[in-house]
Amino acid sequence: MAIIERLKERAKMEKKTIILPESMDRRTFEAAEKILKEGIANLIIIGTPEEVAANSEGLDISGATIINPFTYEKTEAYLDLFVELRKKKGLTKEEARKQALGDYMYYACLMVKAGDADGVVSGACHSTANTLRPSLQIIKTKPGVKLVSAFFLMEVPNCPYGADGTFIFADSGLEQNPDPEKLAAIALSSAESFELLVEKEPLVAMLSHSTKGSAKHADVDKVVAATKLAKEAAPELKLDGELQLDAAIVPSVGNSKAPGSQVAGKANVLVFPDLDAGNIGYKLVQRLAKAEAYGPVCQGIAAPVNDLSRGCSADDIVGVVAITAVQAQAK
Repeated sequence: MAIIERLKERAKMEKKTIILPESMDRRTFEAAEKILKEGIANLIIIGTPEEVAANSEGLDISGATIINPFTYEKTEAYLDLFVELRKKKGLTKEEARKQALGDYMYYACLMVKAGDADGVVSGACHSTANTLRPSLQIIKTKPGVKLVSAFFLMEVPNCPYGADGTFIFADSGLEQNPDPEKLAAIALSSAESFELLVEKEPLVAMLSHSTKGSAKHADVDKVVAATKLAKEAAPELKLDGELQLDAAIVPSVGNSKAPGSQVAGKANVLVFPDLDAGNIGYKLVQRLAKAEAYGPVCQGIAAPVNDLSRGCSADDIVGVVAITAVQAQAK
């Protein structure tokens, strides 16, 4: 069974309430119809009657809860919560109203913060920054987590590598040029996410253009330092670096370039040295290997908030909602 189908089945076992705030995009409603039909999650869609009617024509979304933020009975309480959360920044009630009613992502995050929903999926027609900024201001980071990062859950067809072709690629969507401390934090969060979503042991490769000192450069030094920090923080985790991509996933190359490594040739969590490498890497695999790429999935937020590629399909939204629901089950 494909990884996303397994996640859908897990989501159905303990249904969570997920918010879709992009009522201005028809893909939201196409996805909602499928999610409701399959019973993957309870859905809240934020929008005015006019927005909902204009973009859902011909689709059955009768099982969703539609909330018009301009008339909903809890809106004033959400705005008061917003003011309380941002009082050190001097946010006024009117400014809170303008933000929350002008950008439904803020409203969605307030609903989650108030305990009225379990997670949010957005980004079909908004940038990553516009999706994540409200979540960091309102929901904030998970206790004990130093960094919010993002990954793609990749499923490569007919692939003997990774976990039967399943990988996490991180950070492929958020952290531009992490220093060693941030790169180590991304590795630890990604291992945890892999274990949660794939239900297999994470084998984490810290990727570089060098394997075990084969090249000398400051970029290599960063990965070496990050590997050391991650191992110190989680000595029980199977993690190794620095490794070139082939040494990380191809057994024969791993045995040759990094003999004795617990990870080389078997890695299923690939930690890229920066966002350029991670983003290029996931898109190459998605397009050339015809892989399914779900994300960017966020990790480190106190409640699950996940981004979408603006080129996503309705099926992509369905998949990310399933992932978000499983994350919410683990919260």
